[in-house]
Amino acid sequence: MVRVVLATHNAHKAREFQQLLGGEVPGLEIVAYDGPEPVEDGVSFAENALIKARAAAAHTGLPALADDSGICVDVMGGAPGIFSARWAGSHGDASANLRLLLDQLADVPDANRGAHFTATLALLTPGGEPTVVEGVWPGSIAREPRGENGHGYDPIFVPAGGDRTGAQLTAEEKNAESHRARALAAIIPALRELAALS
Repeated sequence: MVRVVLATHNAHKAREFQQLLGGEVPGLEIVAYDGPEPVEDGVSFAENALIKARAAAAHTGLPALADDSGICVDVMGGAPGIFSARWAGSHGDASANLRLLLDQLADVPDANRGAHFTATLALLTPGGEPTVVEGVWPGSIAREPRGENGHGYDPIFVPAGGDRTGAQLTAEEKNAESHRARALAAIIPALRELAALS
């Protein structure tokens, strides 16, 4: 059994990662982080994920996994990007963030509303080099929120090739194709290697 701390205080997220990874990596136990919140002052998703992973590893002495994610709009040069969670000013006000982004894109034609979600995962093992992977979910920005299943920007994000928003997809559909699902698939080999060594 190998225990890996997930650099989040969100117990629900730790359980979600356990469900998504546990079947793929035998002997893996994902545990939530209970230490101090680090200052995320990186200028990229990868830098912020590594900041969180280093803090969790230092506090617990365990291998640490951290993620950083956000939505990137083409016509805005990739913004909100790393500022996705606090785009409207205060951290975690999802409805204000979503409304501000829609207002900023109000005059942008449908053909120019391309966007993607990015999720970056960083795995830090004692004495090892960090493993950093990225998952990208391409799509576009809808004109109005639709759907009840998602959170954050899901209600205005339409995945490429479809006409439903992320918030109109079932949990199973989202877990099969989302940015986080793609990043998790990419980190599995490193986690299997870690489990095999323990």
